[in-house]
Amino acid sequence: MKKLYTISDVSKVLDLLDKKNKKPLNHTIRYWEKEFKKIKPLNINKRRYYTEKQIEIIRLIKYLLKDKGMTIKGVKNVLKKNINTLDDYDLNSLKADYQKKNIELKSKKVLKRINILKNYGKKITH
Repeated sequence: MKKLYTISDVSKVLDLLDKKNKKPLNHTIRYWEKEFKKIKPLNINKRRYYTEKQIEIIRLIKYLLKDKGMTIKGVKNVLKKNINTLDDYDLNSLKADYQKKNIELKSKKVLKRINILKNYGKKITH
């Protein structure tokens, strides 16, 4: 069975949080749903649920909009062409850039978990 995530979970995973109060920016994801037809959450009891595949699409959209500064129209064109067909061999290509960013994020998560495990059980001295 596939794990499903709420819209708030997705906002947290993608770091779409208000800078002041750290609340999830769910409205951003809802807006992107209207703009990008590839985002199709499951609606169960009037709540949105997203699969890992959907989260990956949203992560790509966020990367292209926020990190690369593309327009919504530009991102739509990239999604139409499918990122897998973009320059697989060019290390400076959009796909390579995206993959580097993705690996960096995952590495940071793993390091954070390792540090938590290292500190688990240690005595806290003041």
